[in-house]
Amino acid sequence: MLAASKVFAFTACAMVAAGSSFAQSAVLSANAKTFGYEVVPGYFLQSDAATDPAVIGPNPPAFGLKANMSATYWSDFNSSIKKLQKDAPKGVKYAVCWFGRHGQGWHNVAESFYGTASWDVHWSKLNGDGNMTWGPDALLTDLGKQQAALAHNAWVTELGKRDPVPLPTKLFSSPLSRAASTLDITFTDILLTESGKHDIVQPYVMEKLRKIIGVHTCDKRRTKSYIHTNYTGFRTEPGFTEQDELWTPDYRETNDEADVRLKSALDTIFGKLLDSKDTFFSITAHGGAIGASLRVLGHRAYSLPTGGVIPVVIKATKK
Repeated sequence: MLAASKVFAFTACAMVAAGSSFAQSAVLSANAKTFGYEVVPGYFLQSDAATDPAVIGPNPPAFGLKANMSATYWSDFNSSIKKLQKDAPKGVKYAVCWFGRHGQGWHNVAESFYGTASWDVHWSKLNGDGNMTWGPDALLTDLGKQQAALAHNAWVTELGKRDPVPLPTKLFSSPLSRAASTLDITFTDILLTESGKHDIVQPYVMEKLRKIIGVHTCDKRRTKSYIHTNYTGFRTEPGFTEQDELWTPDYRETNDEADVRLKSALDTIFGKLLDSKDTFFSITAHGGAIGASLRVLGHRAYSLPTGGVIPVVIKATKK
């Protein structure tokens, strides 16, 4: 991987063609608070090298918490994280993020149907094939909605126990419809209401949480107006533009560039958006965005299925 400073410089320059807003936000992020990240191992199965994502599935019991045989396992977990924070030196914050991958979208169906090679070379650059539509901004399929509902059920199950799971106090979302819809389905009647008028937690849409940017039409987002109309109660971050000014048809981010972008997103979350009471939060995004986040955090590679959730205990040290 390129050195972070080199990757940052390349990202800011290379994406100028995608609109000045990205270059400007990238330059601004260089002057924001930055953090070094570590994963605190030992809590969840997903952090163990021996754990096979295909075996434990998208939503394992207790979200993969190892010590789930005790009658008070969530209280014990909560106390353990709070003790870490209490004993932490100045400039260190411990938090737990539930990363949720969106349910199946029509682009997933198309890629599976045509094969990845044909998808990348040809079909991903179109909006559809006459039978399926996946661009711009692919929507969830019926199966994708069912997968999001299974994530919802996983939360309901853990909340229904005598010792309930600690709920996120902040919800963050990619601006792409499949992620926002998955968040909506997952947390409706838990942290959200259908009307969006009395939400306990208002989802916060961040541009930098989106999928790998460019070329694939499924990754071109809809307008800001569309998001506010269709996801009542969601709020977009300051500077969020009406049109997608980041996506271009002829340049696609590299993994190194995506890592820089997700590092910047995490820095914003830890540096500006989480306060002292926000020990637990959630990010609903994409396989590529979650993969980049895991690399930034130092987590092992983990192939999260569509609709799946992976919790990560994070140690963030202010630089």
